Amino acid sequence: MNQNGIAVAGNMIVDVLYPILGHPKPGELTTITEGVSRSSGGALCNVIVDLAKLDPDLPLTALGRVGTDPEGDYVLDKLRAHDNIDTSRVLREGLTSFTAVMADTIGKQRTFYHYRGANARFCESDIDWDNLKADILHIGYILLLDALDEPDDAFGTKMARLLHTAQQRGILTSIDVVSETGDRFGRIVPPALKYTDYCVINELEAEASTGVLLRGENNALLRENLPAALNRLKALGVSRWAVIHAPEGAYGVDEHGNYLETDSAPLPRAMIKGTVGAGDAFCSGVLYGAYRNLPLVEALEMGNAAAACSLTESGATEGMRRADDALMLCRELRK
Repeated sequence: MNQNGIAVAGNMIVDVLYPILGHPKPGELTTITEGVSRSSGGALCNVIVDLAKLDPDLPLTALGRVGTDPEGDYVLDKLRAHDNIDTSRVLREGLTSFTAVMADTIGKQRTFYHYRGANARFCESDIDWDNLKADILHIGYILLLDALDEPDDAFGTKMARLLHTAQQRGILTSIDVVSETGDRFGRIVPPALKYTDYCVINELEAEASTGVLLRGENNALLRENLPAALNRLKALGVSRWAVIHAPEGAYGVDEHGNYLETDSAPLPRAMIKGTVGAGDAFCSGVLYGAYRNLPLVEALEMGNAAAACSLTESGATEGMRRADDALMLCRELRK
């Protein structure tokens, strides 16, 4: 029975949202309207807060970096609002990572301007392995942690080395990837998968990591290709669960090679307040299922339930509920 809890490492970000009246062309001006807001974000902040809400008794440890600025105080205060999150291992130096989100209130499109800041320097030496108690270590996002994305002669990347260290110390590992365009997936993601027990990524990240096409004409999900993508993730080294989530549903291959799938909870459009953080919420649900030693099919449903809760509020973590309540919502939606 797991009892040491989950450590969550990686990106700690302040998201600042600016409502604007259209995206300007170069040299032009646009107006920022009322409603500027900020929130904490990133894999660490979103996943650990979701886990804290799913189970207030679950021991959680944050491993990352924030700045010595007021934004760093803001992020840590958000985490410290939950009694079961230990923030004592978060290092402080420089400026906190932030994303300026330009939200076009007319065209409904968003653009993101990201400053890597303190996150860029997070590395394995920041972790006090000898005093870390955790059954699972989740880390994200690969491709957005500069020091850990660097090459390593022995393991391929510094991230792969960190995951190997965790496994050698008897800690199960879990990873997430940031969605981006470009050719870095093939170089940076596969080395980490060799030392990953649980891989939980979306269909776009899975396609870029495996080379298996998962979106076809009219952006339709190619469900028939999902088993091949998941088996490719397993072949690249994922030892227990390979999971792909998409708006349509959740799909996985378990530790025995069984393929499983489940449709997303049918949330009415009127209940959907925002999609920010839904992927991290899904990941937290699957992680919680893994921690509770549930079979993958039940962990996928826990992920679907957590994602559904996230969608009911505009913020990344505001909609999360206790695990039993989340599952009850999911069951009610499926009736």
